[in-house]
Amino acid sequence: MTTSSPLAAAPEGVGVLTFGSPATPATLIDGAALAAAERAAVAADAASFLFRHGRRPGLATVLAGEDAASRVYVASKHRACEEAGVESFRHELSADASRAEVLGLIDDLNADPAVDGILCQLPVPRHLDGADIAARVAPGKDVDGLSPASAGALALGLPGLRPCTPLGVMRLLESTGRRLRGLNATVVGASDLVGKPVGQLLLQAGATVTQCHIDTRDVAGACRTADVLIVAAGVPGLVRGDWIKPGAIVIDVGINRLASGLVGDVAFHEATEVAGWITPVPGGVGPMTIAMLLQNTLQAAWGLT
Repeated sequence: MTTSSPLAAAPEGVGVLTFGSPATPATLIDGAALAAAERAAVAADAASFLFRHGRRPGLATVLAGEDAASRVYVASKHRACEEAGVESFRHELSADASRAEVLGLIDDLNADPAVDGILCQLPVPRHLDGADIAARVAPGKDVDGLSPASAGALALGLPGLRPCTPLGVMRLLESTGRRLRGLNATVVGASDLVGKPVGQLLLQAGATVTQCHIDTRDVAGACRTADVLIVAAGVPGLVRGDWIKPGAIVIDVGINRLASGLVGDVAFHEATEVAGWITPVPGGVGPMTIAMLLQNTLQAAWGLT
């Protein structure tokens, strides 16, 4: 597997391709613009909730430890809440917080009527178990969609809160106007956070899904059959241009920080010459994740889980 990195700068896309058509510059899927529209819709919904219930929808975050990146992510989520009219409650615990302390806090938040959604920021310190903590969150407040109850509801196609990044991926696909039913979709990556739930959502949309993982023998071959290609492997520049079916929709979930800047898991400039649609990095999937977190919080607030 190659680890060469594409540049993050994205050329303007002008063409819209059908699958299998000759290569022309791909149309960029503007995640930032789509996220802005989603956040505006959340703000309107939050205002309606305030009018009806006399309080703002509430999101609580739980951060254990001193991970610098996690602090940045949590801060951005609280800023987004403020802009959207969502009340946010920030809870920070020391790096040596015990399991009982963390679970006790989550129990309190589960019982708090002002808290509609709970997000436990990952990763957690080594002596704690992220899955154990996520499982403690009440399903109706699990805005990350990571608890066993939420994962089970997704697998069975039952109502429930879905993981934010996979939801964002599906919104990005929807924006292309392509009908997913009957298409071949390949997901590169099988994490519980992104790969597996994206695969489930694509199945429910009627796509035929191939899931690639670390033991997949021919990832390139699986990619070349894909009308829809979702890449969430955490390997910069893994997917090359000649891995992509002409006209395919390519969603690059990867965010890798290199000396040259932020890059994705797809060799971007190569891919734009083949794909029909593609997300840039940054400016693609990233903005949609927070937008979907806000949407999940409103869904939980209204009791639509």
